[in-house]
Amino acid sequence: MGTATSIKLDDELKGRVRTLAEARRRSAHWIMREAIAQYVEREEKREGFRQDTLKAWEEYQATGLYATAEEVDEWLASWGTDNELPAPECHE
Repeated sequence: MGTATSIKLDDELKGRVRTLAEARRRSAHWIMREAIAQYVEREEKREGFRQDTLKAWEEYQATGLYATAEEVDEWLASWGTDNELPAPECHE
């Protein structure tokens, strides 16, 4: 079980949460926990994507290797077909 955390909401937002909770037959507490959990999960994924992008940029700067957008698009378009292509070769 978690520990209690306070959050201050203005009256309008508090009313919106209460109205939604009633419509969903859930508690306001459940609505707020669900909203926070979904937000955190989305932002963690966004941060992971940002970190992957930074890592890829650093790798490109170190090696100079790349594949063009056209090469990658052609490769991706072939996925799931009878003529699936291998990943494009990186070049300088």
